[in-house]
Amino acid sequence: MKKRSKRHQEALECCDPEKFYKLEDAINLLKTCPKVKFDQSIDIALKLGVDPKKSDQQVRNTVILPHGTGKTLKVVVLAKGDKAKEALEAGAEVAGDQEIVDKIKSGWTDFDVLVATPDMMREVGKLGKILGPRGLMPTPKAGTVTLELKRAVEDFKKGKVEFKVDKNSVINNLVGKLSFTVEKLIENIESLMAAISRAKPASS
Repeated sequence: MKKRSKRHQEALECCDPEKFYKLEDAINLLKTCPKVKFDQSIDIALKLGVDPKKSDQQVRNTVILPHGTGKTLKVVVLAKGDKAKEALEAGAEVAGDQEIVDKIKSGWTDFDVLVATPDMMREVGKLGKILGPRGLMPTPKAGTVTLELKRAVEDFKKGKVEFKVDKNSVINNLVGKLSFTVEKLIENIESLMAAISRAKPASS
């Protein structure tokens, strides 16, 4: 068995694994754990009562966290002409068409979000083996296949995140940084929870 670090052991001593904590108490507890030299991310893991093997019990959508994630996303846009220009003006790091497709084909995936206009989806389909495993494939459900590029780019820059249930019926999502105030973290988590509740399948 791998030996746990001193910091890991000290963190375990901060909480009682048999106790259920209120959200505010849990966040305050995190803030008392041994510190590190960087601003740690806070993730939430939710076990859902759905069967992801059934197509009518998929839980997937997006939500804009009111205080963002604390992470600046790199947004790349696949679009032609004026649409590419629109994306760049909205804050996308890179925008264009075939040259970006070719770059991704060569293995480039140094970005967090890929947005595409519908007319580029034929080319995007050829990138499935590269984008799919990394969770970067554009989809209408995630708001990453759209003609409203200005809005899409700005939303992701503000803190829009996608949530999706995995094969174990769990949703894992970043909800902020440890440096956020307790109030901001609670608001982010409550926004995510509300969006997941709205996305609940009728059959579950």
